[in-house]
Amino acid sequence: MKPLEELERAAVSAGCLAVCGEPMSRHTTFRVGGPADLFLTVLSPEALCLVLKKARDLSIPVMMIGNGSNLLVGDKGIRGCVVLLSGEFTQARRSSDTEIRCGAAVSLAGACNTAKKYNLSGLEFAWGIPGSVGGAVYMNAGAYGGEMRQVVSSVRCMYPEGTIGELRGDELAFEYRHSAFMENGAVITDVTFSLTPGNRDSIALSMEDFYNRRKEKQPLNKPSAGSVFKRPEGHFAGSLIEQCGLKGVSVGGAAVSEKHAGFIINTGGATCADVLELIEKIQDTVRKETGVSLECEIRKVGE
Repeated sequence: MKPLEELERAAVSAGCLAVCGEPMSRHTTFRVGGPADLFLTVLSPEALCLVLKKARDLSIPVMMIGNGSNLLVGDKGIRGCVVLLSGEFTQARRSSDTEIRCGAAVSLAGACNTAKKYNLSGLEFAWGIPGSVGGAVYMNAGAYGGEMRQVVSSVRCMYPEGTIGELRGDELAFEYRHSAFMENGAVITDVTFSLTPGNRDSIALSMEDFYNRRKEKQPLNKPSAGSVFKRPEGHFAGSLIEQCGLKGVSVGGAAVSEKHAGFIINTGGATCADVLELIEKIQDTVRKETGVSLECEIRKVGE
């Protein structure tokens, strides 16, 4: 039996859902990406432990995904196994008077609504970010002056050998669009947010305000992966791109948004190659005209 077949059989016996050759375009907000050799939906910590250990024993690479809102997947897809958490990992609850605990597969919208339900403030900035809790912590997502590091008190995780860990404070190594999980190989399983008592109506108004700002400025009606580039020191990527006259510039089905130059949108049928070529064109033009180097915020994965 081939290694992937062996992993698939073990995963299915543990209650996972398995699909071979699953198009990753179905699992990214860019709607771009070739097939994953094996795509597993894992519903419990016990099943995750089995999958990680089995994949490690069989030397099969594993890539975790959340909502796919910050991913650009190659046109040839992903070799090995892609794991999506669901089931028990979608639970969110209040864990103390000022804390909520969310599984890694909870959407940020779900986390925000849980906080609002219990009159807890601090997560409003995340309302409208189309990611999962796990993905947001992985990259220390943020917007409008807020970041995950301001509200995350602890993160439970699972290492490739199946052991459980919990990271707090400096162990999380939060920096701009960075966390310890980018290096330590652990899978985020659930996150505890430390928030402040607030008023549900005020929290709701704040969430609505953040969403309206996004709706006004961002191309929310088009497939994209959000802001393509990290914020260069002393500048805003979108402003530099617009300054260089690149709004609307396209390669194949990928185009710089007319609404917000920091976004690349899929106008229909875009390939990963189209997006990468457009990114390179933007970087070259901005570097030549302004002297500023733009670094990608979105993650390119696969082949």
